[in-house]
Amino acid sequence: MSKPDLNLLFTLDALLAEGNVTRAAQRLHLSPSAMSRALARLRETTGDPLLVRAGRGLVATPRALELREQVSRLLQEAQAVLRPVEQLDLKRLVRSFTLRTSDGFVETFGPTLIARISQEAPGVQLRFVHKPDKDSTPLRDGTVDLETGVVDQTTAPELLTQALFRDRFIGVVRQDHPLTRGAITPALYAAGRHIGVSRRGQDKGPQQIEHALHTLGLQRQQVAIVGGFASALALTRGDDLIATVPERHTATLRTGLHSFALPLVLAPITVSMLWHPRLDADPAHRWLRACLREICAEPAANDILA
Repeated sequence: MSKPDLNLLFTLDALLAEGNVTRAAQRLHLSPSAMSRALARLRETTGDPLLVRAGRGLVATPRALELREQVSRLLQEAQAVLRPVEQLDLKRLVRSFTLRTSDGFVETFGPTLIARISQEAPGVQLRFVHKPDKDSTPLRDGTVDLETGVVDQTTAPELLTQALFRDRFIGVVRQDHPLTRGAITPALYAAGRHIGVSRRGQDKGPQQIEHALHTLGLQRQQVAIVGGFASALALTRGDDLIATVPERHTATLRTGLHSFALPLVLAPITVSMLWHPRLDADPAHRWLRACLREICAEPAANDILA
């Protein structure tokens, strides 16, 4: 079955509106003969004469009268689809966004982001979901609108990314821990009892830390492995344990604990936001990205390093 010529909808709309071949032709900047041929094609396509002669004019058939409003509505909807996007009205925007973030991100940046969103677009809802892995499928299938994390070789190549801030690993202990007194050397750090963090529960931490210790002939003992930074910090409050966590990610979670710079030479990590290309030009999504970017660019109140 051949596909219908959708251009005939414009012809039918003009003919039904004018009730005259000549005027319909002028409306579409066609010649009368071209319009007559188009009317013939419409009659063949619909199986109805559509317009029949009555004296010197043409009158619509019952089928044509049935189609008049439907054709007009279809063309208006089609033109709306192809029309450039209108300026975003945040006060009238009603929408829900799902953000997938790592442990600690919501606690640190969530309150400020929610406050800003509520002020600028009260009809917008933010839904934060946990990030158990780096699988890009949720961004691809649309179940997640925006994600934060470190871009690496496992990141899907089609995703769009933008850096939010640079972070670094620090050590955290409770206030009466022995490491709160005196200088911290690599040997003292490695000799402590550590809490490992692994989303998959594997017996390994950030590889750059293990590598830095290994180059110094040192190795740390991880007495427990937890699935997130919040759990690691919670454990340090009750025992002489050391949690090694990203500084900015955990600014709020570290309240009441003692934080210190690691006695190791480590490269900083860059935390980015990631999204699928289909949302790149969406005005509401662009606005959300701008909000998150500006909030993350603000200096963190609990940063310990200059």
